Amino acid sequence: MITFSTLKKQLPLFTFLILLFVAGCSSTSTLQHPTTSATLWVQNAAEYKALTTSVYQTATNNLSMALEDSYWTASPKQEDSSLRELPPAIILDVDETVLDNSPFQARMIKQNSSFNLQQWNAWVREANANAVPGAVEFTQQAAEQGVEIFYLTNREAKVEEATRKNLRELGFPLDEDEDRILSNHERENWTSAKTERRAHVAKNHRIIMLFGDDLNDFISAKGISQQQRDELVVANNNRWNRSWYILPNPVYGSWENALYNFDDSLSSAQKDSAKKARLNPKQN
Repeated sequence: MITFSTLKKQLPLFTFLILLFVAGCSSTSTLQHPTTSATLWVQNAAEYKALTTSVYQTATNNLSMALEDSYWTASPKQEDSSLRELPPAIILDVDETVLDNSPFQARMIKQNSSFNLQQWNAWVREANANAVPGAVEFTQQAAEQGVEIFYLTNREAKVEEATRKNLRELGFPLDEDEDRILSNHERENWTSAKTERRAHVAKNHRIIMLFGDDLNDFISAKGISQQQRDELVVANNNRWNRSWYILPNPVYGSWENALYNFDDSLSSAQKDSAKKARLNPKQN
């Protein structure tokens, strides 16, 4: 029988065991966060750096062809003779395309939390994201050859100055006389779909290349089925790695929303169930 005296003597041991248990639960919780493996891959895998570098290197190799061919365009709506008179431009998404936000994701994992807009904007205002490997070198080389660089981001317009500071400090080309960071809702019809913003650039430029980590960075794919998304990829086979360049992002994106058919009314448990149903073990 454990007496009060015995319990009192053993209290430090109990305290230690409780702390060890809590630490173990915290570690397990961190490892069970749905983005842990993906974030670790982005932050640590040599393969990630190899992929992003190869994407930008391929674009560099194609740059001279894109500039010499006055009919070369990355925009399906620009295929006409007026292209020859327009100056060349490149459009790049920002997050996970030119700026690496995996430290923000790591914070959420360690806090066992999910995306929060207020915390996201606070991270953006730090202006402390690293460049995606290969992005600075490519954009600098393109700018040196007379290409105008535009950044289309779904960051809010109110944090655009912090985005500009981050890009400038990393060495990304920015025009001092023209705003080339086109933010979400910066103008009335500029929505997260990015269609209007791409059209805005296309009015006065021949868009020779598009870069992004999401299908919507290239063509409108909001709310459509996974099969339709796959069909869009196939339908644009001649553009990939020529005028369209996609960066790897296993952490988040519209690909994940497509797993549960963009139904945000579902509970977390229902979304998890829908995701699990998408796993294909190829069993008869």
